[in-house]
Amino acid sequence: MNSSFIRVLRWFGFADPLENEKMPNKVPPISARQAALWRRYPKWLPRTLDQALDAAADEFRDRPFVIGETRTYSYADMRAWSERIARGLCDAGVRPGDHVAIVMANYPEFVATKFAIARAGAVCVPINFLNRRDELGYVLKQSDAVLLVTMDRFRNLDYLQFLDELAPGWEDKGGGTTFPRLKRVIAFPTSGHAVRPGAASFDELSRTTAPWQPLVSKDPSAICDIIYTSGTTGAPKGVMLSHDMLLRTAFGSAYARAFEDGHRILFSLPMYHVYGYVEGLLSVLFVGGAIVPQLQFDATETLKGIERHRATDVLLIPTMTLPVLEKLKSQTFDLTSLHAVISSGQRSPTYIWQQIFDRLKPQELTTGYGMTEVTASSTVTQPDDPMERLLNTNGRMRDVGPAGDATQDGRLVVYRAVDPDTGKELPVGAVGELVAKGIGVTRGYYNKPEATAEAFDSEGWLKTGDLAKIDKDGYITLAGRVKESYRCGGEQVMPTEVEDVLTTHPSVMQAHIVPVPDARMGEAGAAYVVLRPELPVSPDELIAYCAERVARFKVPKYVLPIRAEDIPSTPSGRARKFLLTKKAMETLGIK
Repeated sequence: MNSSFIRVLRWFGFADPLENEKMPNKVPPISARQAALWRRYPKWLPRTLDQALDAAADEFRDRPFVIGETRTYSYADMRAWSERIARGLCDAGVRPGDHVAIVMANYPEFVATKFAIARAGAVCVPINFLNRRDELGYVLKQSDAVLLVTMDRFRNLDYLQFLDELAPGWEDKGGGTTFPRLKRVIAFPTSGHAVRPGAASFDELSRTTAPWQPLVSKDPSAICDIIYTSGTTGAPKGVMLSHDMLLRTAFGSAYARAFEDGHRILFSLPMYHVYGYVEGLLSVLFVGGAIVPQLQFDATETLKGIERHRATDVLLIPTMTLPVLEKLKSQTFDLTSLHAVISSGQRSPTYIWQQIFDRLKPQELTTGYGMTEVTASSTVTQPDDPMERLLNTNGRMRDVGPAGDATQDGRLVVYRAVDPDTGKELPVGAVGELVAKGIGVTRGYYNKPEATAEAFDSEGWLKTGDLAKIDKDGYITLAGRVKESYRCGGEQVMPTEVEDVLTTHPSVMQAHIVPVPDARMGEAGAAYVVLRPELPVSPDELIAYCAERVARFKVPKYVLPIRAEDIPSTPSGRARKFLLTKKAMETLGIK
């Protein structure tokens, strides 16, 4: 391969395989990578998810797409597998527009089933696999699912036992009287053994030898997924997302973060949530890349996975990033393939960014902001932004190239900050509630018209519930949640301000402040802190630390140590603070 041809490949954003073996983390400049994406996709073509997979399989047929623990699946493999499963779904009675629920961790089978549901013209309802019995039952009923594909068990959860208790006789009767729309349950044995006698096995879905007959009509604007939020303040709601919304947002991820040809992403974030699903699985379709999905997070396995599979990118949330950085203090790994890292999903302690550069050594580090209702991340820092942007912002409204809406400055989602009480737009730099509008914003919640009406203002802007400011360059800085601020002695307290102070203490890895009732002050702060075991500190010392740095009414009255794994959180890593308030009241004996 001559040197001039290699230079041409680099300029157009394509990987040089010889150079990639020598220096895997070397990539073309950001501008060249984004220009290559523009050339490959000069005009946005709306597609359904299965059509997007087929287009990628036509172009990248034999490239790795899903790198599992025991086998790698090419684009052609995944297309053929999803076709067989789609035929199996149709044979099981699934019809276009039906809702198919799936309870599955990050197995390759999840990917194949996800595309198969789209191929069959059905709507996928991906369910949090950590849900307990009643939570599973709520989603199955509220979503009107006609078929469920579920693992038999995962970790310490037995889903078939849940079904026994919710809908006895489900093997023959489906959901019975409990879930009258649920006609059939398909069990996926995670142990590798056969499923219980009488239950339909996942393997049966793909045993058909009959060729797949594509559906005549496909609508990219049709609902593709109903994804249930695990909100920080209340019960889950089913967010409706279309094929086109998901693919535009996924392309926007590839474009804004300037994916190179063959981009390879490792993550343990669950694919039932938009972070792992859109920013991971769907985003690589546009560059012939691959995903390395891990079944659960473990800092050592994350680092081993990067080393073993030569991942070029890793998706993290701060509660993952922190233990990864801790592990790198005592152990070394070959991370030379890694050139990009994104750590997003929640506020981060300020010290984290320099440590990522020092220990993971990526060339590019980004963070962002988003939610299920806006189809994943809708803001992101630029790969070449200065450190100041990482320290002080959650990114700017995302540039998505040809996938954007020309009527909204080429973006999928635009934001403004408004007065939470009046809805009036605030001036640049003022903190208010973020509201969102655009083709990347959900049309509402499934079968919840009241919740949908409450979520939007009279002009169609989605009320995010997040407090933030927007600067003159469009960068957003989060300041907390509207419902998480509280009043102590009549003074309003923004928990994030005090959390940021606590995490500057060398002993504190995480801090989450919630309000609890207080007889004298009305409300007081209870700070849950995750401490470094090697640097013990007492609650009184941390209270004194805060008292030296913030006004008296902002100082938390209580400091409660907690393990990171005991913090109730959403899949994107946000602490579910209403559950922490409940926990604090129980611990402190407050009624």
